[in-house]
Amino acid sequence: MAIEGTQKSQASASQPPRKINVQKFAESRASELESLHSAISTRLSNDFRSRRNKRRRTTAFDNQVANKRNRKKRRLTKVDNSNVSGSDTDQKNKSRLPRRVRRRLELKKNLDSGFVISGDGTKRLRTHVWHAKRFTITKRWGFYLPLGLQGRGRGSRAVLKWFKQGVLVHDASYNAPVQLEGPEDSLMAILQMVLVPSPSVQSEGVSDSVLSGITYGTAMLRHVEALFSQPIAPVTYMWCPRELSKEDDNNNGLDVLECNEPCSIDSHSCFRQLWLWIHASAFSDGYDALKCACQKLMIERGITINCFPREGQLAKLELLGSKAFQLLQKTVHPVTCTVENCGQLQKSSIAKDDDDFQNKKTFELENEEYVSSCAILSFTIKDPRFLPRKGTIDFSKPDSNLDKQEVEADDHHNLTGNLGKNEKVGSPCSKPEGNEILAYNKNLWDASSRIEPPEEENEFCMEKHQQHMRFFCLDDPKSRPQKTSNKVQCSHPQKTSNKVQCSHSCPVLLLKDNNIKGSPMGWSIILPISWVKVFWHFLVSKGAHAIGLREKHWVACEIGLPYFPSDFPDCNAYSSLKEIEATASMQNAERHPPAIRPFGIPIPSPWNVIHTAFDKLSLRVKEGEISSGENMIEKNSMTNSSYEGSSITSFRCHNSFDGIVARTSSTLTDLLTGIHGEHLFLFPQLQNSKSSILRVMKDKSMMGKGHNQSTQISHSHKLCFVRVHLHAYKEGVFEDGAVVCAPCLADISAWTSSTGSIEGGLEMPNSAVGSYFKEQSSGKWELQVPEDPASREYHRWPIGFVTTGFVRGSKKPTAEAFCEAVLLACLRERQWNEMPVNRRRKEIYVLVRNLRSSAYRLALATIVLEQQEDDVRFL
Repeated sequence: MAIEGTQKSQASASQPPRKINVQKFAESRASELESLHSAISTRLSNDFRSRRNKRRRTTAFDNQVANKRNRKKRRLTKVDNSNVSGSDTDQKNKSRLPRRVRRRLELKKNLDSGFVISGDGTKRLRTHVWHAKRFTITKRWGFYLPLGLQGRGRGSRAVLKWFKQGVLVHDASYNAPVQLEGPEDSLMAILQMVLVPSPSVQSEGVSDSVLSGITYGTAMLRHVEALFSQPIAPVTYMWCPRELSKEDDNNNGLDVLECNEPCSIDSHSCFRQLWLWIHASAFSDGYDALKCACQKLMIERGITINCFPREGQLAKLELLGSKAFQLLQKTVHPVTCTVENCGQLQKSSIAKDDDDFQNKKTFELENEEYVSSCAILSFTIKDPRFLPRKGTIDFSKPDSNLDKQEVEADDHHNLTGNLGKNEKVGSPCSKPEGNEILAYNKNLWDASSRIEPPEEENEFCMEKHQQHMRFFCLDDPKSRPQKTSNKVQCSHPQKTSNKVQCSHSCPVLLLKDNNIKGSPMGWSIILPISWVKVFWHFLVSKGAHAIGLREKHWVACEIGLPYFPSDFPDCNAYSSLKEIEATASMQNAERHPPAIRPFGIPIPSPWNVIHTAFDKLSLRVKEGEISSGENMIEKNSMTNSSYEGSSITSFRCHNSFDGIVARTSSTLTDLLTGIHGEHLFLFPQLQNSKSSILRVMKDKSMMGKGHNQSTQISHSHKLCFVRVHLHAYKEGVFEDGAVVCAPCLADISAWTSSTGSIEGGLEMPNSAVGSYFKEQSSGKWELQVPEDPASREYHRWPIGFVTTGFVRGSKKPTAEAFCEAVLLACLRERQWNEMPVNRRRKEIYVLVRNLRSSAYRLALATIVLEQQEDDVRFL
């Protein structure tokens, strides 16, 4: 006993005292305090009064009014804290609170599912408060969404610099998945009915990878009625990995999940689950189309297929930029020990688990190159708030509070499957070859299971405070909490009597974006919606720059991907967005006096005026090919006066998009075959294509084939549009809604010749700018054909419109446009026929004119489907 007492006295002498007497401390330091006081008094000349210009405004308000306001605030807070369980009393007390207080209390809640809904039914994101203090908030698609950073919509140069040299983060929780459950062959049949391109037309390796749940796919969701029915929206679809039986997996020596209904890989009747992520602007239409397809298939086959939305349960955070993977390495720290109810285990079992924990291989993200494109990585990771601020974590050694007491056995860390022959996913300990098992988080796929929310912020701060107090030995040893499980009891933010289960780990899915080669890669994080705030604040604190809808549109244009819904004119979401923009433009114009009010422009673009150019092309072909140096409108106006008439100078068009957008090479080939246009100079990227654009472009003998068969084109069909990239030839800035026109050879020569001057380029009279498109009393826009022969010389026929203009901060500005495919082929044929072989280009020369400008600018149009097999990737 004496020895123990001596040890305690030595230990207490080495530790600092738990309480400090301030008076004794000041007396012992009296000489130091006096010397400090003398030094300060000498510096201030014994004048300790604060300067007048640095005094606080303590007399700018009435103290009595402030005290009354504080007493009222304390009284309201006391009333809110004393709420009883009765519903009548609860509603009565809530009605007494001001709206500002009630709204603050609602936004502080972190419910397991759902959104905070305003009085008019508009939903708010979980990060709404954070965005509202820094972004311009707009009401769109049933949500309050961050439109962009505060200001006039500038700052694209800084955003693109962050994208190329840093990382951007965007809260895409407004997008939601629709979950399908049923037999595998039935779900595949549904996808073939509603997706373009169908999963069956993909290559065997890509199709097997997507079906096994290793990678995800992208496609256009359409209605079930016909083959070329109106598309709804681009979607991202992913399969839940197959549940393999233990007999097949024991040979690999890996831990797998128990499955109630094991099925082999070759089986097509096993129970599968499927997600289709749909944009918020088209979620209702997409969900209705999927339900219609499920009902149709259930009637035909007599089976049961579950189709239900997961909106408000799952969220998505998007990371964009060159350093997105480095930020994920700081965030993703997988759980490596999965022991349930560790506090109730005996010492022997705990020791055994410790050995397993030490010997178990860990998994870390190390090299992004080893992760295949469109890969899906599944993890159960730790709460990032509990990670150390500096250094990395060695997961081979258990943590004091977390590692040895983690979540249930079915939520263990997950590895990716077979991503390729010589591809690895993470650390060198993972095998690059062989059949690895892609385990998955059951809680994410099971809509009925509850995922424990994270610990409340006030509880977390209190724990951190207690840790700091214990570190400085200023706490009470008797009050130290003893944690024996990862699941902790958290108090409800409003009702302290109720306790809810909180967790220190979260199941997530990481999706690697399939970006264009050479552009910075991006990642998406799918996680429970109750964990969004935790990860959002952690990502922003680690250097991620938050962006809104406007900045995301800039990034999409920079990497050459279409942005939904702005670059999808064939979808209803595009029309709805343009109606909002038209209303805002009209209200902005009405604020100006009538004398300086700008003239109106068509919003959305009048796509049906392209029929006019197509009809003129058919008339020109029937009468015989004219010289490319002549103006097409002048020739047709003189030879077809009986058709056009002297008093009829306008062609009526509707605002709706009446055409087909070819987003796959096979679709474009089928459309050209249907109109007998196989000879046209369009070269879609097909796997078995024998025609090469370079070979045809350099071959002089093939130039006459298209000319002899031009009259065989069928003109009684819907217009076919393709997406093109526009680059200014020498100068020019293309805006949203700009019109793309067909040039003459003289226009091209004026810009491309060495002696040509761009200052004297093609320019229409200022009086004709506002009358190129004219709005009628019915609200429809018409294309006005000038009657004056002098004005006809400057008129050019439209073949398409720009949907996304230049990003001014980009070093290589590119515009997105949709042009008619047949007209583009005819332009290429004319330009190749009139140019020598050494001056021919794969790009097509076009003219672009902004709707409020009189100058035409020469541009080079690159057809996307000639560069890649499909055009279904989006941002």
